Amino acid sequence: MKLNKYIDHTLLKQDATVNQIDCLLSEAREYDFASVCVNPTWVEHAKKGLEGTDVKVCTVVGFPLGATTSTVKAFETKEAIQNGADEIDMVINVGALKTGNLDLVESDILAVVEASGDKLVKVIIEACLLTDQEKVLACQLAQKAGADFVKTSTGFSTGGATVADVTLMRETVGPDMGVKAAGGARSYADALAFVEAGATRIGTSAGVAILKGELADGDY
Repeated sequence: MKLNKYIDHTLLKQDATVNQIDCLLSEAREYDFASVCVNPTWVEHAKKGLEGTDVKVCTVVGFPLGATTSTVKAFETKEAIQNGADEIDMVINVGALKTGNLDLVESDILAVVEASGDKLVKVIIEACLLTDQEKVLACQLAQKAGADFVKTSTGFSTGGATVADVTLMRETVGPDMGVKAAGGARSYADALAFVEAGATRIGTSAGVAILKGELADGDY
């Protein structure tokens, strides 16, 4: 198993500098990660920095709260793709889900899916804020709307991925849809546990430490 190709090498902190982004890109080239995941303002820079590699550029939409309108999320998606994004990680409307407005949740995801064209869409359900029943509903709505992945977390709320959540999400979406475990992988053993639970992608800022067999500090 090439664990490096499971990893979205991530830097989403609001105070990230260009030097830190360039370090992220350098590490991504060296370790041949699946993607780098950066905020939209860095997409064009990341695309240029990864030319000649097969490392994808992933960015976030409606991040981190998911409370922008569907129109704004769709615009964000289109602009990010124009700037070079290969993958879109969008946040669902968590409040709508918890209110029971499932039509809004689905149409919100669909707006991003339609705006993305042939690019990969991952749907962040923010599992730490949901009951198990709500996690299942969120996954089902993402699947119904035609998304490619469901993703556990933004890394900006009360918790990251757990093995239990990844297991539940995999059971819900079946074998063919992607599941991304985001946050919570601090070591090789953590990453492996997520993969064994059904994750096909791991979002982490600790990708280098994981591949080196080291224990990383931090919360993502």
